[in-house]
Amino acid sequence: MLQGRTIRIIGIDPGLRRTGWGVVETLGNSLRFVASGTVTSDNSLDLASRLRQLHDGLQAVLHEFQPEEAAVEQTFVNKDAVATLKLGQARGIAMVVPALAGLPVAEYAPNAVKKAVIGVGHGEKKQIHMMVKVLMPKATFDTDDAADALAIAICHTHHRQSAQARAAFAGL
Repeated sequence: MLQGRTIRIIGIDPGLRRTGWGVVETLGNSLRFVASGTVTSDNSLDLASRLRQLHDGLQAVLHEFQPEEAAVEQTFVNKDAVATLKLGQARGIAMVVPALAGLPVAEYAPNAVKKAVIGVGHGEKKQIHMMVKVLMPKATFDTDDAADALAIAICHTHHRQSAQARAAFAGL
């Protein structure tokens, strides 16, 4: 990763019904909104067909926006085992599509995303969405999932900068 070069990052918020995505560019401490949206699946179809819709939709987004790195939110465990399993399968699609495109894929826990965006590990979606708009005033998002995906991308920009700083410091 070269210093002084703009890096394009896609954040992905996986879900079987709606998978949010958000693309940002980062150069040093600057952050620029590129695009965001939501890939949906048709819940009248069988699971395999729905996963294929997510795959194809994310693949089209990667093709259009050409990110260099990807970040995906980790799955949380909920009380409904079937819903958790389906979310895990959607998350698998969210990870494999960028991996197949040759991108490094980072994973972040929901609390890490919240801490990176609003400063604390617990907060409401409304707070996250407000801070996304503060950090990137030109950002637009059509769903909560797209806003969350932008937050995931922002989280990755913070963590990748920290990793670069540690590597630079270690090389002194």
